[in-house]
Amino acid sequence: MTTQTKAPINPAQAAHGPGSLTSYPRFIWRSLVLATDGSFMFYAWMTLLTAIFLVGANAWANQVAHGMIVTNMTDHVSWGLYIANFTFLVGVAAGGVMMVIPAYLYKNKPMHDVVILGELLAVAAIVMCLMFVTVDLGRPDRFWHLIPLIGRFNFPISMLTWDVIVLNGYLLLNLHICGYLLYMRFLGRTPRPQWYIPFVMLSIVWAISIHTVTAFLYSGLGGRPFWNSALLVPRFLASAFVAGPAFIIVTMFILRAIAKVQISGEPIRLLVKIVRITILINLLMLASEVFTEFYTGGSHGQSAQYLYFGLHGHSGLVPWIWTALVMNIVAAILFLLPAATRNAGVVIVACVLSFLGIWIEKGMGLIIPGFIPSTLHEIVEYSPSLTEWKITAGIWAFGLMIYTIAMKIAIPILQGRIRM
Repeated sequence: MTTQTKAPINPAQAAHGPGSLTSYPRFIWRSLVLATDGSFMFYAWMTLLTAIFLVGANAWANQVAHGMIVTNMTDHVSWGLYIANFTFLVGVAAGGVMMVIPAYLYKNKPMHDVVILGELLAVAAIVMCLMFVTVDLGRPDRFWHLIPLIGRFNFPISMLTWDVIVLNGYLLLNLHICGYLLYMRFLGRTPRPQWYIPFVMLSIVWAISIHTVTAFLYSGLGGRPFWNSALLVPRFLASAFVAGPAFIIVTMFILRAIAKVQISGEPIRLLVKIVRITILINLLMLASEVFTEFYTGGSHGQSAQYLYFGLHGHSGLVPWIWTALVMNIVAAILFLLPAATRNAGVVIVACVLSFLGIWIEKGMGLIIPGFIPSTLHEIVEYSPSLTEWKITAGIWAFGLMIYTIAMKIAIPILQGRIRM
């Protein structure tokens, strides 16, 4: 899997430039063939994801028809499972930059060969982010308010405006980079650096900005003291650089075992080394937050009290956050073991635990307690309804379908097995 190796060009291919009217349709057609042709296991996987997605789509149709009353969100807790997943997935999208930096800034050849996996993951994750925002709106026709120059965008005052800009910008950057590299490989040509390297460098900065802006969106809300922390941005970035690489590591093992894709061990070892450091940084900042909340005391620590130990008999989130802490600590220990660099089983377990742990920590453990107690010091607990779980599962299934199809198209082209 490489985007740089120069392939021989025959005269017939040379006649078709990047803008040729005959090459684009052929590229699209071959991509569609690759996306729909596969083994029995591929069809079974896609059938399962399609079934889950349809269940989620049906639940969303029910939500649109009956309103947000079918969810367990209230005026007191107005952001729930949808925004929790949105926050987490922004980090997953940003985490892909941990492959881009070694590949392009440090010219790491083994990482360069598989960097497309991180870029395609960013595309799938951002699509899921936009879907979670859409379902959280309640009425999908309100989405036009978020479109620049059409809706009431409140630029540049609103942080939500900046969030929409950076997310869509990051999506377009990765679509261009992946699309151009794949198209050039399909034509059998060496990609021209001026057409993708500047965009790659921009995407590195942009990846950091998407999670920075998302953190600012929360920490800038003065009425929610649980989020008013200068550590929120670095915490978001550290957790992103755990969850994103962890997902990619597991993806590499799956591609090796099931798709029989030849991936060297060097990219996996490098990502393990990155996660080994970032997960410790994430835990250190989490401990700093906990110390500040509980040692200083005061009314502003009530949300943390509710999250970790319960408050006035209410303890809905206590099992969530302690499960996340145990998962993250166990994952950190596993990553620190010498076996983490040579034992696939240890690495996979550590990646799964860290991924799930951060999903809980940045989701249910961050978004929900920001609303409890309310600004009027009322305690109204929140637990996702079955409808919310179905819609969430449907969006995740759709994102995995996008990622699967993208890799199904990209890998054969980058390996040189598909040519115009």
